[in-house]
Amino acid sequence: MSTAVTAALTDLVTDLVLETFRLNGRLLAEGDALVADLGLTSARWQVLGAIALSPVPISVAHIARNMGLTRQAVQRLVNEMAADGLLRFEPNPHHRRAKLVLLTSRGQAAYDAAMQRQGPWAANLMGGMSAERIEAATETLRAVRERLEHPEKGDDNA
Repeated sequence: MSTAVTAALTDLVTDLVLETFRLNGRLLAEGDALVADLGLTSARWQVLGAIALSPVPISVAHIARNMGLTRQAVQRLVNEMAADGLLRFEPNPHHRRAKLVLLTSRGQAAYDAAMQRQGPWAANLMGGMSAERIEAATETLRAVRERLEHPEKGDDNA
């Protein structure tokens, strides 16, 4: 690959990364505003979602892995949310010290209320964009994430 092509690709990837950072900031701000009156933040909503969408009870470490966050950051959130009555802990039969984290009825209600708001918000946000364009953007972001998670694999077909 020529130096000019490599430089052009590097610039494109840099633009993608910077735009992703900007998007992440806007999504977090929008999410915070959307669920603030429910006593949630985007981070708390993400934790509730990780637990609600898991087919089995999970530990803080599993929540952190699923969300791409540090265990310590998730532990802090989970402890605060348990103190607020949104989550509860149960013994983990597979690990004595890593308790399982479950939603309380209050946590489930907060998650359900947030998700009822998310659908109309998402529809309004993407209004006018084609499904194909949204799918292509999702696939590009997924491919970048997977390369970061598994750099040894690479995908020359993307």
